[in-house]
Amino acid sequence: MSQPCESIADVQSSADTRQIAINKVGIKDIRHPVRIQDRSGGEQHTIANFNMYVNLPHNFKGTHMSRFIEILNKHERELSVKSFKDVLTEMTERLEAESGHIEMAFPYFVNKKAPISGVESLMDYDVTFIGEVADGTPHLKVKVVVPVTSLCPCSKKISDYGAHNQRSHVTVTISTDQFVWIEDIIDMVEKEASCELFGLLKRPDEKHVTERAYDNPKFVEDMVRDVAVRLNQDGRITSYIVESENFESIHNHSAYALIEKDKRVR
Repeated sequence: MSQPCESIADVQSSADTRQIAINKVGIKDIRHPVRIQDRSGGEQHTIANFNMYVNLPHNFKGTHMSRFIEILNKHERELSVKSFKDVLTEMTERLEAESGHIEMAFPYFVNKKAPISGVESLMDYDVTFIGEVADGTPHLKVKVVVPVTSLCPCSKKISDYGAHNQRSHVTVTISTDQFVWIEDIIDMVEKEASCELFGLLKRPDEKHVTERAYDNPKFVEDMVRDVAVRLNQDGRITSYIVESENFESIHNHSAYALIEKDKRVR
């Protein structure tokens, strides 16, 4: 016969005498279905990878790991971007923590038309929602990795035939006090790249994107500065980090640049 729950020892809640608090404790790499609303008015059903942590005061031996899973399962498939902050707050309250942290990473798809033929295909982007709560106030950051084409201005200038180009990952992480569509962030980056990427291109499209990149060369420094200009102009965004990593086609290393700015600080 199994024992009733109230008669089983709760070791996690027992006292700890080492007087050392833990900044983050919780679960890592758990997958859960989510629904994401897109700018076109539809919804995407995808799988997100979660990291969920809370702080642990020095006087407690451990946290209740099962409660993290219970919170996710409570929302079943109804977990959405809209309810993300609610889950963050609920987690800290149920675990009796002063601070909490959730990362929700998922693939996001945008239907794109090729520039000349108009053929449609899906492009995937890596998106992460990063939520933190401290003193009862939740804060949300959105991180989007946008793959693009970059073409080297120096190579174009010095070469008689063509110029080397590469695929680049531009990563934008923003804080905002208003709602911002994921597609809005993607648009800002793709407009400043040598050329955007597409899932499917016909021969006329390939000619177009090759020539567009050649006419629009960008160093890695140009990329982050030009994206930063757009982020500075967007009044919804309060702070940002923009990074660019160019996977060089003529070197066995990447070129990298980063700009970080808190627009609330003058």
